[in-house]
Amino acid sequence: MDFHLHESLMKIRELLKQWSIIVYTGNPLDDIVLMEIELEDLYQEKGLDQTEYVNMRMTLRRAYQELGGQD
Repeated sequence: MDFHLHESLMKIRELLKQWSIIVYTGNPLDDIVLMEIELEDLYQEKGLDQTEYVNMRMTLRRAYQELGGQD
């Protein structure tokens, strides 16, 4: 995983942390899936900006694929 992608994942974790959401399962692929679910909930319930939401989902999907996950 390249540095930029890793940095983007950390920013997503920090955003979730601001809402008191901490995702850690011990499995990076599962973490990404759960972060995507939590982001969707924030988008629907808390009014997360659409552009920010879409960019974060794309980042999570790219990370998932790079780690060997399948869509």
